Amino acid sequence: MNIIEIIKAIVLGIVEGITEWLPVSSTGHLILVNQFLNLKVSDDSAVNEGFIEMFDVVIQLGAILAVVIIFWSKLWPFGTKNNKAPLSKDGFGAYIKTDIFQMWFKVLVACVPAAVIGLILDDWIDEHFYNPWVVAIALIVFGVAFIIVENRNKNHKPKVNAIDELTYKAAFIIGIFQLIAALFPGTSRSGATIVGALLIGISRTVAAEFTFYLAVPVMFGASLLKLLKYDGGFTGGQIVVLATGMIVAFVVSIFVIKFLMDYIKKHDFKVFGWYRIVLGILVLAYFSFVH
Repeated sequence: MNIIEIIKAIVLGIVEGITEWLPVSSTGHLILVNQFLNLKVSDDSAVNEGFIEMFDVVIQLGAILAVVIIFWSKLWPFGTKNNKAPLSKDGFGAYIKTDIFQMWFKVLVACVPAAVIGLILDDWIDEHFYNPWVVAIALIVFGVAFIIVENRNKNHKPKVNAIDELTYKAAFIIGIFQLIAALFPGTSRSGATIVGALLIGISRTVAAEFTFYLAVPVMFGASLLKLLKYDGGFTGGQIVVLATGMIVAFVVSIFVIKFLMDYIKKHDFKVFGWYRIVLGILVLAYFSFVH
């Protein structure tokens, strides 16, 4: 395997690890980066295209594993340690963390809209909306939305300041915004859900944290769907490229998630809004005048 392809995998893993969690659209960035660093692991264009799709799935899995590791104690619903709300005082119920189960039920409620539409329209969305123009417009529109929502919330105190204060209604509304991201690549799944959460009075930290939790079933589900559709095999060199991208995305995600959670304790999301607008304009300019 050419060392150049390994280097490309490292760069793409870094891009995925950063942009999957910051609300700036990993899709938009990967489309741009792929214009200059397109992986080539086979002379057969069909094989190469299928591998690139699988590579994107694998680096997403690396990114999502970072969430599982960082928030494990808040995601695993079994055990007696730090069990604030056991199902019962003794017996098996003492190992059940009802607060975490309730959080997962809310996550599942939020997943319903995107899951239903994704199963029905996955291939159609990829065919019709996965292009630079849709991505660029989505980047700009939700960049503007971040700025407007943050300005609107400037003098408003959030109504929800902890995960356990989220209602099922709020979770479903956030799920509707996630559906927008599922329909329009470039919206950014985290960007859409955070905007939705901020609009209904959820604090930035809770919005970001719930978005991370929501990513676990959504990204695992989307990845599983792509894996089931993939009917090819891998050479040893291709496996090295896949593993490299996945590990890099995982490590970078660890740092980025921790950075974001610290950042939003003192800052708002407007900087990401402006960044999205600039990136969207660059994507439009590149594909209009250069590509």
